[in-house]
Amino acid sequence: MALVLSGKAEIVINGRGTIRSAASVFEIPSVIKLSYMVRRPRPRIALSKREILRRDDYTCQYCGRKMRTLTLDHVVPRRQGGSHTWENLVAACSPCNRRKGGKLAAEADMILQRPPFEPSPSAAYRFGTHLEQRQEWAEFIEGW
Repeated sequence: MALVLSGKAEIVINGRGTIRSAASVFEIPSVIKLSYMVRRPRPRIALSKREILRRDDYTCQYCGRKMRTLTLDHVVPRRQGGSHTWENLVAACSPCNRRKGGKLAAEADMILQRPPFEPSPSAAYRFGTHLEQRQEWAEFIEGW
């Protein structure tokens, strides 16, 4: 609202209604267009349990079961020099995580469904969960 009222942005889609003050009525923007854009490097996705589970689509990377109660597993255990990075963390169900323990996947006769990776910070990834509630955003997010 502050950007629109100061003239730094304009409303493209009003999908949320209005706000009333004592003297005026203002549209609540759903999509705005900035008058000018300051270029900056794309941010990286923060490494967190939530983002690891989201990247792996809430699926155990060893047995393929899809569930909401998953744990994180280090592909190369920390005690063997494994790091706490995107490329070394995967989602795992509790039974698979206990079975693997502090061993490498090959030592425990377990195979990863797919290798871990750092997700790209695209708009579709970052705002994908919001698209279910805001379908009008889809045309602006795709291809960005």
